[in-house]
Amino acid sequence: MGCCESSFLTETHPEKDDQHHHNNSHNTQNPPFSPPSPADGAAAGGVPSFSEFSFSDLKAATNNFSSDSIVSESGEKAPNIVYKGRLQNRRWIAVKKFTKMAWPDPKQFAEEAWGVGRLRHQRLANLIGYCCDGDERLLVAEYMPNDTLAKHLFHWMVRIWEKAGNVAGFVSSSCLKLESWITVCFRLNSGLSSFLTGENQTIEWAMRLRVALFIAEALDFCSTESRSLYHDLNAYRVLFDEDGDPRLSCFGLMKNSRDGKSYSTNLAYTPPEYLRNGRVTPESVIYSFGTVLLDLLSGKHIPPSHALDLIRDKNIILLMDSHLEGNFSTEEATTVVGLASQCLQYEPRERPNTKDLVATLAPLKTKPDVPSYVMLGIPKHEDAPPTPQHPLSPMGEACSRLDLTAIHQILVMTHYRDDEGTNELSFQEWTQQMRDMLEARKRGDFAFRDKDFKTAIDCYSQFVDVGTMVSPTVYARRSLCYLLCDQPDAALRDAMQAQCVYPDWPTAFYMQSVALAKLDMHKDAADMLNEAAGLEEKRQKGGRGS
Repeated sequence: MGCCESSFLTETHPEKDDQHHHNNSHNTQNPPFSPPSPADGAAAGGVPSFSEFSFSDLKAATNNFSSDSIVSESGEKAPNIVYKGRLQNRRWIAVKKFTKMAWPDPKQFAEEAWGVGRLRHQRLANLIGYCCDGDERLLVAEYMPNDTLAKHLFHWMVRIWEKAGNVAGFVSSSCLKLESWITVCFRLNSGLSSFLTGENQTIEWAMRLRVALFIAEALDFCSTESRSLYHDLNAYRVLFDEDGDPRLSCFGLMKNSRDGKSYSTNLAYTPPEYLRNGRVTPESVIYSFGTVLLDLLSGKHIPPSHALDLIRDKNIILLMDSHLEGNFSTEEATTVVGLASQCLQYEPRERPNTKDLVATLAPLKTKPDVPSYVMLGIPKHEDAPPTPQHPLSPMGEACSRLDLTAIHQILVMTHYRDDEGTNELSFQEWTQQMRDMLEARKRGDFAFRDKDFKTAIDCYSQFVDVGTMVSPTVYARRSLCYLLCDQPDAALRDAMQAQCVYPDWPTAFYMQSVALAKLDMHKDAADMLNEAAGLEEKRQKGGRGS
C-alpha cells in the first residue's frame, strides 16, 4: 500500500502526461523527492504521489476560482482562500490560493511544499501537489467533505435549523407528491424523524475523545518526520473525511507567507512565548493543542486563561459542554482536563510532548467498533459511482463537471423553447394577470442574462408566486441562480418543481444532479445524471428535449 510515484502521477494527471514533463522542467532547482517508504505510506493507501500542477489545471478544476467553489476564507490576518475543485480524473481536491507575492521566491515555496508533500498518513489531509506558475502560488490537498471540527462543535444548532428549513420548504411545495417529499428528505439526510428525535446534535463524548487522539497522532507523526512546527492549530484545522474520521489539515504545516505570522487567531489563544518573540516552537504547537482540547471539553471557544481559572478552582463541571447533558465519564473528563492544563502551562518546558499526548489519550478511546460517521451523524460513504452509461450532451457534460458558467450559457441560449404546451390560459387571464407576470419574467431574464442572479431570483419568484403560468424553464433558471448564490437546497427544490411541471424534461434531471453534487450526495447525483442522459438519448429523434 506504499505510495508509488510513477503510478500515482498518472492518476493525478491522466490527460497531461506530456505537459507534466514540461512542467517539471521548471523545477530543476527543486529538492529531490523520494516517495514515502511502505511503512510511511501504508496508512495512506490511495493517496496520489506529490507532484506539480499547472495553473490551468487548477483553474479548470475550480471553475476559474469561482466564488461558488470557496470552502474557506479568512480576513486580513489570514487572507488566503481555499477552494473545492475537481480534476479531470474525477478526484476532489482542496486548493489553497496564496495572495500575490506571499512567497516571492518560487524555489523557497517549492522546497517548503515538497517538504510537506512527502508526508503521508491516515491522520492527515495529505498534500498532493502545488503550483508555482509565474506569481501564482497554490497548494493542493485531499478534499475532506464533512466540514471542520469548529462547525460540528460550535455551529451544530445552525445545521439543525437549516435541515428543519429544508424539510419545511419541501413539504410546503404544492406540486410535490408524498413520495417526492420522502425522497427529498432521505436525499438531504434531513428526515423529520431524525430531526425530532435529536439525532443531529452536538458531537458525543466518545467522538470528542477520538478527535483528540487522532489529532495527537497526526502531530506525533509530523514530529517524528521532522515537521514538528504547525501554524495556528485550532478547531478549523481539524477536518472530517468521507468516513467521518478526523484529520489534521496539511495546510497548517506551511505559513501563509514567507514572512507572515504563524498565528491569525485572537491573541488570547496565542502561546505566550509567541507573543514575546514571534517564533513558533514545537512547544507552541502543544499549547495550541491544549486550546483544541478546551474546545472539545466545553463546546465553546473559550480563552485559556478563563479555562485555567475554572480548572484551578476545580470547577470542571462548569467547564464541560452542557449540551452533553452529563453523558460523559467524569474520570475521562478529568484526565483530558488535566492534559489540557499541562499543555497550557506558561513555561514551554513544562508542557508534554506529542508522545505524551498520545500515551495519555489512547487508553481513553471508547466505542472502538463504532464508525466515526455513525457518531458524527453523517451518511455512510459509498464508493464513487461509475461513469455515465449514456453519452452526454453539452448540458450533460457541463453538469457532470459542475461547470455553472457553462450551464448558464446553455440555459440562456435555450431560452423558453421547452415551455411549449405547458400552459393553457383563457382570454380573461391574459388581460388580467399576464402583463405584470410576463414583465416580472422579462426582468428576471435580463438579470439572468447579465448574471445578476439575486435580482433574477426575486423576479422569477414574483412570476412563480402568481401561479397563473407554470414554466419549467423559470424553475431551471432559478435553480441555477440558487446554485450560484450557494443555496443548493433551494436549487434542488426548484429542479424537482421543474420535473413536476415537465416529468420527462432532461434539464430538470440535470439540474437535480448538480444540486445533489453540491450537497455532496455524489451517488444520487450520478444516478440523476444517467437518468437525464437516458431521456436525451430517447428524444434524439424528435420531441422536446433539453
